[in-house]
Amino acid sequence: MITHRKITGVLLILMLLPGIEIHAQLGGILQKAKEKATTAIEKKIDKNSVSKGAEAAGNSGNSSISVGDSLIFAEDFSAFQARATATSFKTNGVATVTTVSGQKGKWMEIKDKAIYKFARQLSYPKRFTVSFDIIAKADQIKDIAPLSLGFASDNSAREYSSNIGTYVQLHYYDTNQVNIGSSKPEKFVNATFDLKPWLNRPLHVVLSVDGEQVAVYLNQVRLADTVLFMPAAAKNFYIAAPWEYANGAGVLVGNFKVSGFRK
Repeated sequence: MITHRKITGVLLILMLLPGIEIHAQLGGILQKAKEKATTAIEKKIDKNSVSKGAEAAGNSGNSSISVGDSLIFAEDFSAFQARATATSFKTNGVATVTTVSGQKGKWMEIKDKAIYKFARQLSYPKRFTVSFDIIAKADQIKDIAPLSLGFASDNSAREYSSNIGTYVQLHYYDTNQVNIGSSKPEKFVNATFDLKPWLNRPLHVVLSVDGEQVAVYLNQVRLADTVLFMPAAAKNFYIAAPWEYANGAGVLVGNFKVSGFRK
């Protein structure tokens, strides 16, 4: 038998149901709005983090490379006999042209404690690229000390000097460290790139310069894209050899191209 108290309880539940349903609907709407707001905030934070990272550390990662379409200088050493001196370069050491077993073309040996610059001082446009290949020849990567390349303020090759002006230093004996920096303005970017797989085969290097900005690529991987020059800074490309090699190791370079942009 249904009592008066039970009937009253049922009526109260029926009266509350619309309110409960509305509250549930409002709760769902509010939860969805909260989720959307959280997602938007997270996206904004991620975007800002990428922007700051690119500004501070160089926007590393895979990227397409725009190579200049107007040739300024090229050297593949094909005009030189093996064991001849590459007169297209100046150095405080020797610049011997040779062949490499298993590799096409001819290459210039980079002797320890030597610096190399183009024999003819180039006049670079505002926007240009320097590209070439490096072969680190060794049985084990720890047999090669760091090699530096970049741009110096003058074209003298009388004295050996490393990490001058704007530089990229490949730390072979550390296997994956690449230091990128500049003395004016003072800038330092520590990047990583596994150098060990590139023993005894060509590693392609591209320096893409646009005014004060420099992008550094190794095998199409962008390691940095940051300001490394002062306005109107003099630019003279150089390679500073490792201070020493061990166990018959060595470094060779070839396939140089310096190109500007028509547009």
